[in-house]
Amino acid sequence: MRRIIPARGRGTALVAAGLLAAAGVSAPSVAAAVPDGASAVTSAAAQRQHQFAAAAAEYRVPVAVLLAVAYQQSAWEAHQGRYSADGGYGPMHLTDVTPAMLAGGDTGAAGRADLAKTAAAPALHTLGKAARLTGLPARALRTDPAANIRGGAALLASYQKESAGELSPDPGAWYEAVARFSGSTERRAAAAYADRVYTTLRKGVSRTTDDGQRVTLRAVPDPRPAGSRSAVRKSVTVQDTTAECPVTVSCTFVAASPSNGQVSDRPANGIRIDSIVIHDTESSYESAINIFQTPGGGAAHYVMRSSDGAVTQMVPTKDLAFHAGNYSTNMHSIGIEHEGYAAHGGTWYTEAQYEATAELVKYLAARFGIPLDRQHILGHDNVAGPSTKLVSGMHWDPGPAWDWEHFMRLLGAPVTGRHGVGPVGSVVTITPGFDRNQQTVQVCPSDDPTGATTECTERPGPANFVYLRTAPQADAPLFGDQALHPGAAGTDRINDWGSTAQAGQQYVVAGQEGDWTAIWFSGSKVWFHNPDGCNTTRAEGVTVVRASGDAPVPVYGSSYPDASEYPSGLGASTQAPLAQYTVPAGQAYVATQPPAVTDDYFPSSGRVVLGGKKMYTVQYNHRVALVYAGDVTETTAADPERAG
Repeated sequence: MRRIIPARGRGTALVAAGLLAAAGVSAPSVAAAVPDGASAVTSAAAQRQHQFAAAAAEYRVPVAVLLAVAYQQSAWEAHQGRYSADGGYGPMHLTDVTPAMLAGGDTGAAGRADLAKTAAAPALHTLGKAARLTGLPARALRTDPAANIRGGAALLASYQKESAGELSPDPGAWYEAVARFSGSTERRAAAAYADRVYTTLRKGVSRTTDDGQRVTLRAVPDPRPAGSRSAVRKSVTVQDTTAECPVTVSCTFVAASPSNGQVSDRPANGIRIDSIVIHDTESSYESAINIFQTPGGGAAHYVMRSSDGAVTQMVPTKDLAFHAGNYSTNMHSIGIEHEGYAAHGGTWYTEAQYEATAELVKYLAARFGIPLDRQHILGHDNVAGPSTKLVSGMHWDPGPAWDWEHFMRLLGAPVTGRHGVGPVGSVVTITPGFDRNQQTVQVCPSDDPTGATTECTERPGPANFVYLRTAPQADAPLFGDQALHPGAAGTDRINDWGSTAQAGQQYVVAGQEGDWTAIWFSGSKVWFHNPDGCNTTRAEGVTVVRASGDAPVPVYGSSYPDASEYPSGLGASTQAPLAQYTVPAGQAYVATQPPAVTDDYFPSSGRVVLGGKKMYTVQYNHRVALVYAGDVTETTAADPERAG
């Protein structure tokens, strides 16, 4: 799930502008003054329009070009001095990315010694260059929309001077400068960004921003970009990549911003690829592609379109993509984004999208030896938080309406066996079905970036989870995850992943009482309604781990080597146990993967560092977590007395 602030309203506005143009109706001139007698409210609402016109005149940038670039960057939003999801400020999305931003977010690089170096990339600091060009303080460019627009105009003009030597009044002459504004150093990605800007120029667009500013770009009938893609040659790297997809899907390659991942050589360099993470975009398909090309944020390896299952690959599989919010997970996984909104139920997850994703996942699993099961095909909501303070903010997509059981059947890997539950110490797989598993969730406006949800509403519908309670009765409180609700009950809020167990996940049975089954979950004994085992399938031959002594076992969110295991000259990444969680003595948890050696990666040199210890990945709660192999003992669920 991407927190794509600039995407709000963009698709709708473009469509509307396109329809107006098709009907022969043109938008008003960009430079049009407020009519005589206009109210003060109307004048105030046109303030940003005039700020664009003034900045364009000051730096001799065609105002239509400046407006079109800003529209692609932010949809003309100011964000009230806050930075967007990918470290950009203001209408021109001027970047000023800090190590703290990269520690969280999609990078999930908490504890890494190279954070400052990663954050120092020039593409992540266009705000600083704009401040130098304008002579304005950086603080003003962060907080004042007018200053920010002036900074963007100055930056765009500087690119034009460097590429063409002159500031032309012809919008078509600015193609290469626009491509450079994308921040991408890859030719195809920079050209794709410029193409979108020129499409906006041709169609025109008008919208009202979240802070009430009415901004209009009049359609430019024929901007005639000089040389088009061939013009992008002087300032970006010539790099064309062939899409890695099965022949059964429609697939193209558009490179993400290099800052939104790291070049690597997986798995040839020793970095294993052992999992695939399913996301949703929380935006349109086009907006997701756009934001992944914007420096400073995240990117997935693939983006899947809802309507027809078309695929855009954005990061080669050999490279790391910043998609999961956890650097260790990013090292070892491939991320697949799906056009859709989790708060809208399953309406965006079309059969075409499911089937195309299944074909892609089967192709990737065969290439990299990834088992086709829910222990290796994860949702973003199943990924561990990398540090104590980041656990509560981890994303919850693709949400309760992604039909995991249907998807696993498409992969040819359904859960087999009859519904039921074994004795204490045995293992069950959560299999509640989907259409028949009707659950109610509360959806609030902050859960729905489309703006369609105007107040918190209880919504029943098919779901991929069962609710977990503190006692075997329907009126018992929902279990409250320690990171989300310390000392308090859980909720039925759609984003509250802490009180749910999801289809395909496996847990050790901790008790049975009437129609209720208990499992070990997040260090506690929790209960879910399971009459006659209708929501579970018994699993056998599953690896289970438990504390090897009487002390609780620390739980981790990352898997870095010890500091002493790093070669001299390489900064050591650090990790600490997740303070909220432990595996208490007497409890047991399913190991989702064999124990793997701790490791780390240094993209500047291509060096992979392997530690001397191994860690298990376990199904700890709704998310996976890690424990050191030396702290636990391994048993098999087929032997209930030993496993329990």
